[in-house]
Amino acid sequence: MKITVRTTEKATILDLDGPLKIGEAEQGFREKVKEVVGLGVKNLGVNLADVPTTDSSGIGAMMFTYTAVKRVSGKCKFFAPSKQVRQILKMVLLDTVFEIYDDEAAAMASF
Repeated sequence: MKITVRTTEKATILDLDGPLKIGEAEQGFREKVKEVVGLGVKNLGVNLADVPTTDSSGIGAMMFTYTAVKRVSGKCKFFAPSKQVRQILKMVLLDTVFEIYDDEAAAMASF
């Protein structure tokens, strides 16, 4: 998985590219989240547009991200999930926990 970090006026954004599954992808995502939160990031957006699928480890990494940002009194927004990722999040009821937006503009407007 490729992870690109960029900063906007309102938040730091992690652009994920590739399946978010057990192994290097999920571990790399967790490490990147630890890194940006450790740098003092409070507002984090996670771009899921190029994540075609995820598994239970990927869901765990998303939950880790959400709680890591909440722990520092920050806000975490996920946006542009694929249909499959959205269905998986809905199936495990995380769509009621996470703030999930259709696109980056809507996510950034919510900060």
